[in-house]
Amino acid sequence: MSDRPTAELAGELLDLAEEAAGRAGALLRDGRPADLGVAATKSSPIDIVTEMDLAAEKLITGFLAERRPEDGFLGEEGGVSGGTGGVRWIIDPLDGTVNYLYGLPQWAVSIGAEVDGEVVAAVVAAPMRGETYRAVRGGGAWRLREGAEPEPLRPRPSPPLDQALIGTGFNYVATVRAAQAALAARLIPQVRDIRRSGSAAVDLCDVAGGRLDGYYERGLAPWDLAAGDLIAREAGALTGGRPGHRPDGDLTVAATPGVFAVLQPLLDEWGAWHD
Repeated sequence: MSDRPTAELAGELLDLAEEAAGRAGALLRDGRPADLGVAATKSSPIDIVTEMDLAAEKLITGFLAERRPEDGFLGEEGGVSGGTGGVRWIIDPLDGTVNYLYGLPQWAVSIGAEVDGEVVAAVVAAPMRGETYRAVRGGGAWRLREGAEPEPLRPRPSPPLDQALIGTGFNYVATVRAAQAALAARLIPQVRDIRRSGSAAVDLCDVAGGRLDGYYERGLAPWDLAAGDLIAREAGALTGGRPGHRPDGDLTVAATPGVFAVLQPLLDEWGAWHD
């Protein structure tokens, strides 16, 4: 790792992540072909990759490698390298691929920068919203709109659970999704309502910015949550997995503090972390 102070390094990484995400977002927004199709599948026939996922990841990794050739990468579409400098980029070049395929606006580019295993800088670019969300560890979280001053992100005041708007997502493996749907059916009478946007990165930023009171999901990969988790925490939300654990593939929960205190143990009790 660089011997510069971590805060200085984090600021440099944040600026690079923002530029890389902006370039990839512009490519995805402006370069989407009219005949866009599926290039490959992953966990199931409906868990897809498009040519634009691959192009966006290639753009991001190429941009970052040119500027910081010693860094490592963990990218959703296979961009993995170890690196030698203690910095690793965790990249989801297109979070919300099915939305993108169908022309729905809820998709994002998500980039987190890890230093010695801790995410210190994060950017989520949502081009169809005209918004970019960014955070640096210990420095807060911000929403950027073109032509406007950066706006600090803050969660909503915590409502009672029965007045909370909760986001979630569903797995592409049918058996897992069926269990998640059953849990959602159990939860929905307990809350104001449930939303499913199709992008974990956007949902985490919406908790950070007060558009959701809480969010939970099982089955997220590191690239799904690395950037959004830091943004939510730096805004003032609480995040975790099962009680006492960090967010992970078993369970990710993010919410205003009051909602988190009720929602996390309830989800754990109901087995949101397993089929």
